[in-house]
Amino acid sequence: MAGSASRWHSCLGVIVSRERQRLEHFQRAEDILLTLLEGVHALEPRFLVDYARNLEAFEFALCSSEDAVTVEVPLRIDGDALRVLACQPGDSPAGNHSGLGTCYLEVPSPGTDLEDWTSTVGVMERGGGVRCLAPGKVLQHLKELLVSAIVQCQRRFLLQPGDVSAENLREDAMELSLLICGGWKTLRFDIVPVVRKWQEPLRLKGRLSDRGFPAGSLRKATQEAHFVPASPHCWRSSSHLPILKLLQAVDMLKGPRLDSLRVLNQIRSQDWGEEAGKGGLTFKHLKMVLLWSTELFPSPEDWQDLEGSVYRLLVILLRCLATQRLPHFLYPEENLFQGDRPDFTSLYPKVESFAWDPQRFLHFHFDLPVHTKGWKADPRTQALLQLPAEDGSYWDTAYFDILLSQFQVYRLQDGVRHSAMSQLLSKIRQEIPQQS
Repeated sequence: MAGSASRWHSCLGVIVSRERQRLEHFQRAEDILLTLLEGVHALEPRFLVDYARNLEAFEFALCSSEDAVTVEVPLRIDGDALRVLACQPGDSPAGNHSGLGTCYLEVPSPGTDLEDWTSTVGVMERGGGVRCLAPGKVLQHLKELLVSAIVQCQRRFLLQPGDVSAENLREDAMELSLLICGGWKTLRFDIVPVVRKWQEPLRLKGRLSDRGFPAGSLRKATQEAHFVPASPHCWRSSSHLPILKLLQAVDMLKGPRLDSLRVLNQIRSQDWGEEAGKGGLTFKHLKMVLLWSTELFPSPEDWQDLEGSVYRLLVILLRCLATQRLPHFLYPEENLFQGDRPDFTSLYPKVESFAWDPQRFLHFHFDLPVHTKGWKADPRTQALLQLPAEDGSYWDTAYFDILLSQFQVYRLQDGVRHSAMSQLLSKIRQEIPQQS
């Protein structure tokens, strides 16, 4: 038992040591990016410099892969003066999965300060004389400003040769990609303009507010709506920063919650990523699994040790892979797997084989993934994972307690939860035939 725990913590120790180095690279690149954004602000004061990049740094340090860092550049406009107009079905770009869908932002009547600015940047006209802020034109304006800022910073020797590359700036992209050298490592930043608008904090339908999270964290994370370009004509709601705020709130709780995310993300980057052109799991998927596990396992007793914490994420991940559905934490009607389309046939046996024999995976390798071909999924576990959940009766703590008991990491002293698990288990036994 002690040897098993040592293996888990040894793996975590290596991950954390690398995290510090990654944060150093981010901070060096961030200094260059802030210099550029200050140049953009000097040319166009409507684009603000957000110096509080602690959330992006927090996520980058956690993520072991080389994913791009999303940087939202806020516009200094009164977002509350803009009216949100829903897109027609044909207006929404294909494959867009963004929680609230796509929308138009109507510009108020002429004579306002916002109207003066949009007349320079450009708006688009819709039927009935409606004038809307055009995200494509805002993006183009920001792109031109970034290029000008790069040139000016180089002339003033604020940038060294090789610090920034704009070769990834594409006309048709909905983000502006810059490659920035942070020491010896080059990082990619995807820069997007964002319109902020106050809103009523989300009330998650049928769920207890802040269950498992620090009090007030859900309200603080969702009291502002963020709109970013979805197409040259439509905006979409962005949950990027609200999700990071919730992730940071989880970090305030006791127990190895984020450590469990670190370990699983390391396994993901080695063994569960894209392979042979087929989709794999992403860090975004695991972030959402952690948030669900925080709500579904709200008791601090569930997060007392690293191995048990990892398995609380694992049982939720296995359920999502078996049903091919991972609900967005803030917008559960949205299936995050729908747009990314992971290779479920390959991924499920890999994740289940880790759950049954984690010791084979708890080491670092940089070549081929751990061999899992020929692995036969446990039919009883698969039957449990694929139980129907249209009425939501299985998407509850008692259901996942049963799954945990399957993997022998079940530790529970709560009498109420034990009773709930027993009742649900009796119901399940009537639906799943006993294996001989």
